[in-house]
Amino acid sequence: MDILYWHWIVFGVGLILLELVIPSFTALWFGLGAVVVGLALVMTPLLSLTAQIVIWAVVSTVLTTLWFKFLKPSSRKSEHASQQDVAGVIGLVIAKPSGNKSGKIRFSTPLLGMDEWDFQTADVVEIGDQVQVENVSDGVLQVVKK
Repeated sequence: MDILYWHWIVFGVGLILLELVIPSFTALWFGLGAVVVGLALVMTPLLSLTAQIVIWAVVSTVLTTLWFKFLKPSSRKSEHASQQDVAGVIGLVIAKPSGNKSGKIRFSTPLLGMDEWDFQTADVVEIGDQVQVENVSDGVLQVVKK
């Protein structure tokens, strides 16, 4: 049984739809790679199965690499954030600090590219409390209860 162009396209669309369940964008790039192979088969129907798999692997790898290297929003917190970048922003406590462990705060809009940050405070806070950012030090926000 030969693999036809529409097999690759259906496989690609299936992987792209899988992205709705697994939000990592990896399945998307493998799905687009499969669609590219399907389109290549439309243009050159005599491609061997080996060539099809190699094209799929190369295109998928290139797209995935480009995503993680250039397109993916940075998941690293800015160590060089200044007080003027963060002061006054209000967020929601999602994890309380305890002892030497920092708490976690979430913002409705990303703060310096991140929607969740570690924080420290002198105030007693509970999960769900609103806090206001005063400063940032070594990638950890200093906040006060709002």
